[in-house]
Amino acid sequence: MRGRSKLQIQDVNLAVVGLGYVGLPLAVEFGKKRPVLGFDINARRIAELREGRDHTLEVDGAELAQAKHLSFTDDAGQLARANVFIVTVPTPIDEYKQPDLTPLVRASETIGKVLKRGDVVVYESTVYPGATEEVCVPVLERMSGLRYNQDFYAGYSPERINPGDKSHRVSTIKKVTSGSTPETAELVDALYREIIVAGTHKASSIRVAEAAKVIENTQRDVNIALVNELALIFNKMGIDTQAVLEAAGTKWNFLPFRPGLVGGHCIGVDPYYLTHKAQAIGYHPEIILAGRRLNDSMGGYVVSQLVKAMTKRRIQVQGSRVLVMGLTFKENCPDLRNTRVVDIVRELGEYNIEVDVYDPWVEAAEAQHEYGITPVAQPAQGAYDGIILAVAHRQFTDMGADAMRALGRPEHVLYDLKYVFPADQSDLRL
Repeated sequence: MRGRSKLQIQDVNLAVVGLGYVGLPLAVEFGKKRPVLGFDINARRIAELREGRDHTLEVDGAELAQAKHLSFTDDAGQLARANVFIVTVPTPIDEYKQPDLTPLVRASETIGKVLKRGDVVVYESTVYPGATEEVCVPVLERMSGLRYNQDFYAGYSPERINPGDKSHRVSTIKKVTSGSTPETAELVDALYREIIVAGTHKASSIRVAEAAKVIENTQRDVNIALVNELALIFNKMGIDTQAVLEAAGTKWNFLPFRPGLVGGHCIGVDPYYLTHKAQAIGYHPEIILAGRRLNDSMGGYVVSQLVKAMTKRRIQVQGSRVLVMGLTFKENCPDLRNTRVVDIVRELGEYNIEVDVYDPWVEAAEAQHEYGITPVAQPAQGAYDGIILAVAHRQFTDMGADAMRALGRPEHVLYDLKYVFPADQSDLRL
């Protein structure tokens, strides 16, 4: 028999579990309004936040100071103080491009140990439709000995964080909410309405909210794949892709997608969650997987274009030196998650090319730990046979083409992957 959550909004004691790119901004916004316990298993992360620092640069010191009701802990036992838990842990894919729900399961185990009657657990992590109730809820039941929708309740409100974006913040992006019972759905929606000035959309079920999230980035992935394929075609025809897109963009309903590498924690990952579930129920997705294959191949294509251009200029490829400018998955942020720039670096290595990677936004130790790449502190002047502008950090756009070319040898190839410079100021564009 389905129970009813009697928890009222004024009685909520909130905990945010996972303080990364998603969890910290959320905890800060709530911490401006009500007492919040921010939990993370990383003791170093907790220490830096207590000191008022955020290495992800999503929240500055002043914003942290404004969250006067926010406290931090790495002690899981402290979570027992809460009766509403918001889970904001990563949901990556493994080496076989299958969903890796390990962080989500472990977070659920941690919460299950302190779960009490009447408590509500809300998940924000991106998953396939059904994962909350098929994977997470059984863990909560097993660890707590409580029964779902009789003793405790669940909700799902997908994250909509855009790392590095200072205009679209947690509070200014409309939020989808849901709950496992009508009363829980209303409680979850009311809780988020406290901080989301853009408003909320209460979905009809947890599965609907899960599906809505996973298709947001799948749609973008497929659209970018189309434009990437168009770029391959136009390059073979000797037509400038950017010029084509600008001309087509004069029509009011033409979608402004651009070609490029597709990485990051969402667009390059979320489609695999949907295709995993689709295949599990006996359907083989055609368009989604085709788009993924094409987007995942773009690093190799970029290198092949560079090598051809170098060969035409009689630049010795084997043993040459190439500078890759940028390593993060997007501009003006330090986020290295699932960056596809590593595909370029590794493919260059297949040609026995010496590669320097330069990115002023990246901590060298993190890049080495995640990808085995140690960025140079500064690129060498006049030293490179090829330069690939892979990420449009403002430091690079401010340089200008002449200063960037000064990094190359007298005969070199400049590949502007991000369309930073006019067509006549670079040798290659995607």
